[in-house]
Amino acid sequence: MIFPVLLCGGSGTRLWPLSRKSYPKQFADVTGDESLFQASTRRFSGEGFGAPLVVTGDPFRFIVTEQLDALGVKPAGILIEPEGRNTAPAAAAAALFALRKDPEAMILLVPSDHAVPQPEMFRDAVKLGARAAAEGQIVTFGIVPTRAETGYGWLETGDESAPGICRLERFVEKPDAATAETLFADSRYLWNAGVFLAKASVLVEAFKTHAPAILARVAEAMEAAKEDLDFTRIDPAIWATVEDQSIDYAVMEKAGNLSAVRFEGHWTDLGGWESVWLESDRDEDGNAVSAHATALDCEGSLLRAEDPDQELVGIGLKNVVAVAMRDAVMVADMSSAQNVKTAVKVLKERGAKQATQLPVDHRPWGWFESLVIGERFQVKRIHVHPGAALSLQSHHHRSEHWIVVQGTAKVTVDEEVKLVTENQSVYIPLGAVHRMENPGKVPMVLIEVQTGSYLGEDDIIRYEDVYART
Repeated sequence: MIFPVLLCGGSGTRLWPLSRKSYPKQFADVTGDESLFQASTRRFSGEGFGAPLVVTGDPFRFIVTEQLDALGVKPAGILIEPEGRNTAPAAAAAALFALRKDPEAMILLVPSDHAVPQPEMFRDAVKLGARAAAEGQIVTFGIVPTRAETGYGWLETGDESAPGICRLERFVEKPDAATAETLFADSRYLWNAGVFLAKASVLVEAFKTHAPAILARVAEAMEAAKEDLDFTRIDPAIWATVEDQSIDYAVMEKAGNLSAVRFEGHWTDLGGWESVWLESDRDEDGNAVSAHATALDCEGSLLRAEDPDQELVGIGLKNVVAVAMRDAVMVADMSSAQNVKTAVKVLKERGAKQATQLPVDHRPWGWFESLVIGERFQVKRIHVHPGAALSLQSHHHRSEHWIVVQGTAKVTVDEEVKLVTENQSVYIPLGAVHRMENPGKVPMVLIEVQTGSYLGEDDIIRYEDVYART
């Protein structure tokens, strides 16, 4: 049995404005009807695969559970990193966690933001690699290249050690253009997918040999971890002392028991908007156009309107990326789209919330978005999942009016509890202890009007919370 370890970190800058720090690309619908994280979960499920172990950050824990629930998947565990420390500490934590569950566990370390249109081919490649992993090898997966790519690391492979499996000679850093052409012309070289398969015990031994300091600190942090609902929270104080390193640099480049499986199918890490354009359906002029976008006399362009209330129109564009959201628009020449990270940096320096925050704020009970913000008032749309409940809370500086527009709300205001249905409203006075719940089996939506001297999200006192946020 192979246990997938889905790595869900990332800052969300390369596909801005669709992907942001508050909601990075693995959770977004980039190329299909489900998120990249959900597609990764499906890819490594079924015969031969166990329940996934997810490694993610605290802000994303409920997004992870919501998206897994939508697939009907119960994870083997969800590890919460207090902060991102790169892939080596995350891999070590996952291996130690798996060993606790099963001394013979075999784990597949895989980023959750890749696109693989032929998942069955990748599953077959993993199962092929499992033979070598069972014999003590650390197996990685090399993608047969289709171009002289400078944005990926490469692998140099040696002779076959078994059918379809080669010795891994070395890792090659992201090359310059001339070097990439040389690598592309040599069949020994493959793209590095950053996916590793090994017995958890073998991976831990590799850390003991090549990165003992990282392993020791991660082991301490895991020993001090706390259980919180369905999550395992790694100790933050100890975790902050773990060295920030990639698993390639910390372990893999030094290990001698490495093998590689050649993957002949299509793969991409969706590292930028040009990659998204390449993965999208395109018309006869090479344009990839979303449902609410129109291309007139355009060539080789990507036009995406992410809000159904928007219409994006491109006229006479050539090799242009245009992505429109309700609160931000990005337009770039296709050849410069990789510089979107620079744009995000500039926005951060200006203090623009669009740099990191989506207009929709996801919470464990659902989500909300601000519709209008003015002096001493704010209007929000709030969506509460069936059976979900907000915390029992109060505010120092604001009162609230709730108008139910879909479903039924169970509302608590001090000692009174009542049902509020569509087209009905309720007033929450300043300082009142209150809560809203959705007792039904369909989503509940209400419009909230806040009035007061301070409307920040930190003006809240929680008394009870089913999500352990008190």
